[in-house]
Amino acid sequence: MAPDQKTAVPIEPERYELRGLPVHFFSMDRRSFMKAIGGGIAILAVAKDALALQESGRRIGMEEKMPREISAWLHIAPDGGVTVYTGKVEIGQNIRTSLAQTVADELHVSLASIQMVMGDTQLTPFDMGTFGSRTTPQMGTQLRSVAWAARSVLVGLAAKKWTVDAGQLVAENGAVSDRSGGRSITYGELAQGQALAQVMPTEDPVTPATEWKIAGQPIHKIGARDFVTGRHKYTPDLKLPGMLYGKVLRPSAFGATLTSVDLSAAKAMPGVIAVRDGDFVGVAAPDELTAERALAAIKAEWNTTPQSSSKELFDYLKKNAEENPAEENRYRQTKGSMSDGLAAAAHRLEATYTIAYIAHCPLEPRAALADWKDGKVTVWTGTQRPFAVRDEVAQALHISNDTARVIVPDTGAAYGGKHTGECAVEAARLAQAAGKPVHLLWTREEEFTWAYFRPAGVIEIKSGVGANGKLTAWEFHNYNSGAAAIATMYEVPNQIIEFHPVKAPLRQGSYRSLAACANHFARESHMDELAHAAGVDPLEFRMNNLQDDRLRAVYQAAAEKFGWQGRKKAPGRGFGISGGIDKGGHVAAFAEISINLATDEVHIERVVEGWDCGAIVNPDGLKNTISGAVTMGIGGALYEAIEFDNGRILNPHFAQYRVARFKDEPRIEVVLIDRTDQPSFGAGETPIVGLAPAVANAIFDATGLRIRSMPMLQDGKLPKRG
Repeated sequence: MAPDQKTAVPIEPERYELRGLPVHFFSMDRRSFMKAIGGGIAILAVAKDALALQESGRRIGMEEKMPREISAWLHIAPDGGVTVYTGKVEIGQNIRTSLAQTVADELHVSLASIQMVMGDTQLTPFDMGTFGSRTTPQMGTQLRSVAWAARSVLVGLAAKKWTVDAGQLVAENGAVSDRSGGRSITYGELAQGQALAQVMPTEDPVTPATEWKIAGQPIHKIGARDFVTGRHKYTPDLKLPGMLYGKVLRPSAFGATLTSVDLSAAKAMPGVIAVRDGDFVGVAAPDELTAERALAAIKAEWNTTPQSSSKELFDYLKKNAEENPAEENRYRQTKGSMSDGLAAAAHRLEATYTIAYIAHCPLEPRAALADWKDGKVTVWTGTQRPFAVRDEVAQALHISNDTARVIVPDTGAAYGGKHTGECAVEAARLAQAAGKPVHLLWTREEEFTWAYFRPAGVIEIKSGVGANGKLTAWEFHNYNSGAAAIATMYEVPNQIIEFHPVKAPLRQGSYRSLAACANHFARESHMDELAHAAGVDPLEFRMNNLQDDRLRAVYQAAAEKFGWQGRKKAPGRGFGISGGIDKGGHVAAFAEISINLATDEVHIERVVEGWDCGAIVNPDGLKNTISGAVTMGIGGALYEAIEFDNGRILNPHFAQYRVARFKDEPRIEVVLIDRTDQPSFGAGETPIVGLAPAVANAIFDATGLRIRSMPMLQDGKLPKRG
């Protein structure tokens, strides 16, 4: 069974940035779908229910407009080339390849004949955004249906041309042939001069995964050579004739308002344009150095208000929980009786876990190139939500959405941090003032300071386990970090699970896996504590309390690969495990760590991750995604924490903010379980959730020290014991 495309997409409460107000809204006067796909031949796949086929779903509390036009998803040229249009964007997760595989598989053409047009608001159908590991289950299914519809049209054209029943024909290798072998005609020949519409099927016509020929294969990343040789042009690399370079004056603290500004010195510089619009102040100049000097010449005064500090963060979160949060921000689940569950327990535990604010740290900082022509603006920028950014630009500049276009070049990472369009709006405003194209590239300090962060959190757990090793009670409270994967996958008869929104001290929003990382860290650390309290092996304890067959299978597969039963204890060596379920993915992580007993430095030696996300579309791409998630998870687990005080970030540089380095990289082994009997789900997020608790449990195994905070290390070392 394929995922239901018509199901509304749930929006987790911790996607705070989707409900935030625009950063810029300029005080300007009002000014001023794909209809042309180039010459040649068009085959349109027309949605029977266009609204249902968009990955949209009205967001609670938001007013994102649904598409109303019939969308074109696929075009076949006279040479047989196939162009596929999707509002999804490529941010390093390799969906350009996996989606092309899916279309080629269902359309029965070669992969080389597929060209993907992605993330262009003028050319591609509306899309809510590339996040939530939804590309594979939803867009993959959508494009397979489009390809099926197009293939049906082509077969029908051949049948009409030859005056035969379509059932006598077969489509293979980009051509339709008579099963008798007498005639054959290419897709391009069939499509010449046509402009056809085909109602897409209401039921999934998809070819079963067991019959896939191109999907399911370990095909290398499309365009990989361009990326590794530097030929690919990211947004920061783009240039236009006459282009200026922009810089933006940032406030002295979060929430500061501009009380006065003197632009005269900047405006006196040759070729410099200086703009003030409300609290927005920026410059554009013929080169970056002049832009920096012009910005430094501006004299500004800001009004600030006292704000909290990272030193008091966790107390702040507990004290500032909302008493009556909006319904869309609530999560509460109850089952049985906690008092009965605790009374039945042979062992009871209570513990508190904390999670720091961390930054996304994409290699490509925010960048945008804006160009106005004839009252319309085109912005090239790296974002996960091109249509939302288009709307953001239009709203800020008081223009209609159809006079703004956003194009997303394949982007150097995002991790949930590029859902908003501040940089695009700023570049568009500067270009409007300059009357020339303006390129704006945020510095690393701006990226660290003015983007949003993964929410910090406090998690409190109270639990009980019976003499038979079965869980009897589970009470779980998450303050601020979010509700993703907050429910336990273990069997517990008595439960209270609740998410508590907080008036946050910093701007916060989506991050890879959302709060699933925090919730898995607390839950799987606590499961380890319960296993030790009950005197049961941590893997056996989990299996005793788990009924989900797929999670049990990934635990077993990863344990066998890791050699869990045969692990050998040694001084300074520890072993830990964790597991979880989220967004259709089932993960089990096994970690081996070493500790320098003289310095208390920790190194992750080896990670084995078992993974099941249904039928696998591209095993090579999937392994790369999982390995990347494990590597990224090291920073949040051991090192990363945003420090702040009174509205300012104190460590906005990589020299002060420790991420995982090459020397930190462990040996990573991925065990894939290909469930061809199950629909395909994504893997962009959930593979990261297992690392931190597995490492925390391994540290406890090696030292007896239970660390209940992320990051676990202080200045790169274990906290002092005793």
